[in-house]
Amino acid sequence: MPPPAQLRLCLCAAAAAALALPGDYRLAGLFPLHSAGPRTDASPLARGCDDNAVFKSHGYCLSQALRFTIEEINNSSTLLPNVTLGYDIHDTCSEPANLHATLSALIRKGRQDVQLLPTLQHYEPQAVAVIGPDSTQLALTTAAILGIFLVPEISYEASVETLSVKRLYPSFLRTIPSDRQQVKAIFLLLQHFGWTWVALLGSDNTYGRGGLDALQKLLTTSDVCVAYRGTIPINSDTSNPELHNLVRILTDVKVNVTIVFSNSRSARPFFEVVVQRNITGMVWVGSEDWLLSQIIWQVPGIQTIGTVIGMTVEKPESVMLERFESWKMAEEGAAAKCASTAEAGGEPGGSCTQHYTGCYSLTAAPNVFDAQASFNVYSAVYAVAHGLHNLLGCASGACSKGTIYPWQLLQQIRQVNFTLYKSRVSFDASGDICKGYDIVMWNWSGSSWASDVIGTFHVNPDRLSIDPGKVLWHTKDSQAPTSVCSKACEPGEWRLQQSRHRCCFSCAACPLGTFLNRSDPYSCQDCRLDEWAPAGSEACFIRTVEFLSWSEPLSWVLLTLAVLLMLLMVALAVLFALNASTPVVKSAGGKMCFIMLGALACTCSSLFCYFGEPTRLACLLRVPVFAVSFTVFLSCVATRSFQILCIFKLNARCPALYEAWLRRQGPLLFVAGSTAAQAMLCLAAEVTGPSVPLRDYGAQPDRVMLECAQSAAAGASTAYTVLLSVGCFALSYAGTDLPAGYNEAKGLTVSLLLHLGFSAAVLCSQGALRGRAEAAAKVLGALGTLGALLGGYFVPRAFVILLRPQQNTAEHFQMAIQAYTRRWAAA
Repeated sequence: MPPPAQLRLCLCAAAAAALALPGDYRLAGLFPLHSAGPRTDASPLARGCDDNAVFKSHGYCLSQALRFTIEEINNSSTLLPNVTLGYDIHDTCSEPANLHATLSALIRKGRQDVQLLPTLQHYEPQAVAVIGPDSTQLALTTAAILGIFLVPEISYEASVETLSVKRLYPSFLRTIPSDRQQVKAIFLLLQHFGWTWVALLGSDNTYGRGGLDALQKLLTTSDVCVAYRGTIPINSDTSNPELHNLVRILTDVKVNVTIVFSNSRSARPFFEVVVQRNITGMVWVGSEDWLLSQIIWQVPGIQTIGTVIGMTVEKPESVMLERFESWKMAEEGAAAKCASTAEAGGEPGGSCTQHYTGCYSLTAAPNVFDAQASFNVYSAVYAVAHGLHNLLGCASGACSKGTIYPWQLLQQIRQVNFTLYKSRVSFDASGDICKGYDIVMWNWSGSSWASDVIGTFHVNPDRLSIDPGKVLWHTKDSQAPTSVCSKACEPGEWRLQQSRHRCCFSCAACPLGTFLNRSDPYSCQDCRLDEWAPAGSEACFIRTVEFLSWSEPLSWVLLTLAVLLMLLMVALAVLFALNASTPVVKSAGGKMCFIMLGALACTCSSLFCYFGEPTRLACLLRVPVFAVSFTVFLSCVATRSFQILCIFKLNARCPALYEAWLRRQGPLLFVAGSTAAQAMLCLAAEVTGPSVPLRDYGAQPDRVMLECAQSAAAGASTAYTVLLSVGCFALSYAGTDLPAGYNEAKGLTVSLLLHLGFSAAVLCSQGALRGRAEAAAKVLGALGTLGALLGGYFVPRAFVILLRPQQNTAEHFQMAIQAYTRRWAAA
C-alpha cells in the first residue's frame, strides 16, 4: 500500500505533465488555475501560487482547451504539417504570478534570462505567442510588457475597450468582442424596449469602470437618461453597508431597469443584498462576464429579483464541444488510473480525482460560460496556427521550419481570416475579433435555472434583432415593463425639460405653423414659407395656392353672367341704333346712350382680369379699366339727369343757366373732366404703389393667396367713384316727379341705390374675404351693379320700344309735358 505522499506524487506528476509540452514553436498559456484562499492538496499547483490558493475549475477547463487544441493541430496534416506546437501553461492566480508568467514567456530561446540584443528586430523569445490572460486587470500589464517586444498576445476573456488602443498595446488581440461592441448592444437593447430611465452599476475595477464610462458616453448623446450611477465595491460581502446603500438608492430613484456592468465576483454579493431587501419586478441588464456565471444564478432566492437579460458571446458549435469532452474524458481516465493504482495500495484517492477533473460537461446548460470561453481559447490557438501556416509557407504541403520573430508572426495573425465550425475568425485594425453577441434571458419557468437566446447582435453594420416569441418577462402581468421618467408625448407635442435630465419633461403641442421633428423632440421647427402645419403636427404640408380659376364652377357661373350682360348691352345698342330717331331714344340721351353702353361694356370686360392666376398685365388693367369706364357712365348719367332737371325745374327760375350749359359744351366738359380726374387718380395709384401680383402668406395658415397689390391711391379712386355715384343718385332722385316720358329717374334712382348697396357690400367684405372668395365677391358686386344700371336705365326704354310702341311717339311725349306743366302751374 503506497503512503499518502506517494498518491500525491502520482497526481502531482500528472498535473505537471499537463502544464508543459515541448514543440518546434511554443505557446504560453496564462490561465487562472487558482485564486486566493485555502487550497486542496490534490489540485494542480503552478509556480508562484501559495499553498492557500483555491482551485478554479473554470481556469483549469480553459487550460485543457488549449491542450486539446494544440494536440488537434499537431495531429492535423494540412494546417502545420511536419511542425509541432508546444506550450507552457502558467497559473495567473495573482498579479505577481501573472508578471512572472509574462517574463517567462519572454525568456530568450535557449537562455534563462531576458537579455536583449541592441535591437528587438531579431529578438527570439521562448514563446512565439501568448494565449491569455483572462482578466482585464492582468491583461493590461501583460499587454504593456509584450507590446514592447511585439510578441502576439491573444486574450480569450479580457474585453475592456482600452486594450484596443494600438498606440499603447500594439501586439494585443482577442477572441472575445471588445466592450465597445457590448456597450453598443446594450444601448440598442434599451432602445428596442423603449427604456429611457435607467441606473448604471459597475464593479470597482478596470472592467466595470471602463464599461460604465463608455455606456454613459453613448447614452448622453441619446434619449436615454442615467438616473443614477454607482460602483459595486470589490472583495466585499453582504454585510458591507455600501451594497445596502446601492440597493436603497435604486428604489429611491424609481427605475425599473438597472444595467450591471460587473465581473461575477463583485456581482454575487450585490445580488445577495438585492434578494435580502426583497427587490422584485426589476429588469437587470447584465454584461457577459456575470450573466451566465454559475456563482450568480446559484444565489439563493435570486429567481425573485425579476427579469435578467443581457449579452453573451455567440454560442459555439456543439460539435467542437463534444470533441473536446471526448478528449477530456480520455485525459481524465489516465489520471483516474493513477489514482486507482494508489487506491489498490489502500489509500483513498476519490477526492484527488474529483478536484483534478473539475472541468464539467460543456454541453450542459449551466456551463455555457465555460463553453464560450473554451471556444475563445480554441479560436485563439487556431489564429496563431494559421499565422504560422502563412509565415512558414505551409500551403505547399510542407512547412519550412526556421527562426521566426514575434513581429513577423504578429503581422500574419492580424491578417488571418478563417472559419471554425461556422464561426468566422478575423481581426479588425484594433485587434478585436469581428464577432457579435447573443441576447440571453434567464428562464425560471422550469424546476431549475436555464437561459434562452432571444436575439442576436451583429456587427458591421451594428444591428440588433429580438424574437418576441422567445421573450418571457418575470413580472406580475408577464408584460414588458416600462422605465421612463415621463410618459411619452403625443404625436406633435414637444418636450419641455423640467430638470437636468432630458427624460423628465412635460408636453405641449407645437403651435400653428410649426412641426415636431422626431430627431429633436425638445423644440418645434418652423415650416417653410410655402408650407403650413396645424397645431400638434409632425410634418409640414404644401400650402394650397388659391385664386379664382377659370375652370371652377363658380367661375363658370360668373363668366356666364358677364357674357350675358355683354350680349344684352350689344342687343340694346343695336336696338337703340335702329330706333335712334324715336322720342324714347332721344329722351334717354340720344347718341350719349351709345357712349354709356360702351362704357358699361368696358366696365364688364374688366371683370375678366379677376379670373386665372394674377399677372402683371391683369393687375395693371383691373382697377383702372373698371374705374375709368364706370366714371364715363356715371358722368353721362349725371349730365343727362342735370339736363332734364334744368329743362323742367331750373329753366323757369334761371333760364340763363341752361343756355350757358349748352353754349359752353357743359356735358362734354363735365364728362371729359370727370373722366380725366379718375384717370389721374388711377395713374397716381400705379406710380405710388404699382399693382403687381402678390403672394399673401398671412391671410390663412394653409393657403397662399394670389392677389394684386392695392395702394392707398387705389382707394382714392374707388372713393371718387362712390362720390360720383352719390351725386348721380341725388340728381336722379330730384327728378322723380318729371313727365313719364322723360322720367328715367325712378328706375335710375333704384339702380343707383342698388349700385351703392353692392359697392358697400364689396367694401365691407374685403376684410372678411380673401383670395378666390374676395375676387368672386368683387365680380359679383360689379355684375350686380351693371345689371341694376342696365335694368333701371336702358331696359325700360327697350321695353317701350319693343312692347309699347304707342308710347314711343311725339304726341305721347307732348301730352306728358302738358300734364306736367299744368300740375306745376297749379302748384
